[in-house]
Amino acid sequence: MGSEALIVFFLAGVVLVAGANFLSNLISPKSDNPQKREPYESGMTTIGPTWVQFKVGYYLFAILFLIFDVEVAFLFPWAVVFKTVGTAALVEIFIFLFILGLGLLYAWKKGALKWQ
Repeated sequence: MGSEALIVFFLAGVVLVAGANFLSNLISPKSDNPQKREPYESGMTTIGPTWVQFKVGYYLFAILFLIFDVEVAFLFPWAVVFKTVGTAALVEIFIFLFILGLGLLYAWKKGALKWQ
C-alpha cells in the first residue's frame, strides 16, 4: 500500500507541474518585440557591459541572513513545546545557539559583516 501511494503522489506531482507549465505557455501573452530581450535597468539604456560581477561580501551577508532566519524557524517550534520537552531540550538548544554563535563569530572575524 505504501509504495503504490508514493508512486501515485509522484505521478500526480509530475502531471500537475507539467500541466501548469503547458497551460501557462498556452494562455500567456506573447510578444516578439526585440526590446523584450534587451537588459533593463530603471527605464534607462545601459552604458557599458550589462553583466557586472558583484562583491562576494553581498552574497556572504545574504547567506548569514538566511542562516539566522532558519535559526528562528527552528527556535519557534522549540519555544512552543518548551514546557513539555524538559531540560534535555534546553541543553540541546543552548548547544545549537552556541554553534550558531561560533559561526557568527567566525564570520565577524573574517570581515564578512563589514560593508565596504
